[in-house]
Amino acid sequence: MSVFVGSGAAICTPFDSTGKFNEAAYEKLIDFQVKKGTDAIVSCGSTGEASTLDHEEHVEVVRAAVVATKKASEKYGRKVPVIAGAGGNDTAYAVTLSRELVAAGVDALMHVTPYYNKTSPKGLIVHYSEIAKSVDIPIILYNVPTRTGMNIKPTTLEQLAKIPNIIGIKEASGDIVQVAEMVERCGEDFDMYSGNDDYVLPILALGGKGVISTTANIAPEEMHNIIGYFMEGDIAKSRQVQLGIMPLVRLMFAEINPMPVKAALNLMGFDMGSCRLPLVDVEPALLEAMKQEMKRYGIL
Repeated sequence: MSVFVGSGAAICTPFDSTGKFNEAAYEKLIDFQVKKGTDAIVSCGSTGEASTLDHEEHVEVVRAAVVATKKASEKYGRKVPVIAGAGGNDTAYAVTLSRELVAAGVDALMHVTPYYNKTSPKGLIVHYSEIAKSVDIPIILYNVPTRTGMNIKPTTLEQLAKIPNIIGIKEASGDIVQVAEMVERCGEDFDMYSGNDDYVLPILALGGKGVISTTANIAPEEMHNIIGYFMEGDIAKSRQVQLGIMPLVRLMFAEINPMPVKAALNLMGFDMGSCRLPLVDVEPALLEAMKQEMKRYGIL
């Protein structure tokens, strides 16, 4: 059974003026997401600046996501799962972190491929096997070669998909041919999620279950509707929403993620603060372009 079908919002982590985690702002953002139709909350992914959080902060942020999502789920009358980023390039640490996040109450884990030291396909299988046997909840793999320098090949994914609690992948290679081969090899029971907001519809056409989205932070209804319309059989409406949101998506990735989307949330009044160094504020020209597009789109 899928952890979710639809749009999973890879939510930003807000920091206050001293650089500390702003839990009140996080709760406000999660409430907004659940209210506007987001189908899953993804905490501490790339967009959540997980790479700049120390261990205690990481667990604190995920625990806050679980509490806030439960509160919002009860408020709006629908159960929204929480998926926590737990990946790393140290298998032993990834196991430790995974266990702590399970104890925090998450519904599933998301594990990016090892980075910097990377590994071989054989090492990747051993890495994920060790993590999977250490927990008893679903795991979604995360393939983003532009960040990690490592690509999960379809033949490797075919082996990983045989591990019982590895149930899906967030695929952000940008290679739709690779996506097709992954679905071919792993079958429809293995969940495929788009990791790129600009090609959700093509992945749905190949049997995908949805998206784990950065743009959903500021446009949750639209990202939900791309999948919703498709699953209802209204391909024309799904395509209309996908194409209509493309200018906004391009702006959200015009500089390093999550710099633009965090700036956009601040424009919307969510008090997200700045990104942690080495990420900096977006350039004034981009900020102005974002303002204009967000006004045109009806977000501001």
